[in-house]
Amino acid sequence: MTEEHRVTPERPTPTPTAADGPLDVGARVPEVRAEFVDTDGSVSTVSLSTLVADRPVLLCFYTMDFSPDCVRQWCTFRDFDWFAGGDHVRVVGASRSGTRLHREFISRFDIGFPLFADTDLDLSDAFGVTYRTVGLTRRSRRSCFLVDTEGVVRYRWLADHWVDPTRDLPPVADIHDAVTAEVGPTAETFGL
Repeated sequence: MTEEHRVTPERPTPTPTAADGPLDVGARVPEVRAEFVDTDGSVSTVSLSTLVADRPVLLCFYTMDFSPDCVRQWCTFRDFDWFAGGDHVRVVGASRSGTRLHREFISRFDIGFPLFADTDLDLSDAFGVTYRTVGLTRRSRRSCFLVDTEGVVRYRWLADHWVDPTRDLPPVADIHDAVTAEVGPTAETFGL
């Protein structure tokens, strides 16, 4: 068989992985489990696939409970009625803070969103948003990922502050516009 007649099988396009940096839109989210503090203070170990089974999840990484920027971030999400309603998309936070601190944070600021206790940064690593501050302390880059019911990233926002990516706050109104463009103003799923 001559070279011009040889058929080369198509290779599938590889899915970006967290090892390549933050997960891209269109990437499948790896299966990850972590301790989860619900709004009633109950704690359980929950997988991300369980959360997205009902409706899309907007997973928001932040540094730690009670830091001024993080308080401002979560109070802004809380006060934005569309996100607080929870009918369209489930907003979930993830930080390095432990379950006890998450309970206090939810209670003190009346945060109506559950929080992952990502103490070992396994969830942050899976999404490719772990970095080192001043080359020392590992932490999560402030970021938001919209994950559909199939476990695929449909939207992402990444902090890009030139000194420290935890200093940028998510632009909640812009995120709302992007999420509603994906899920619609009243849809509970992506209609798949």
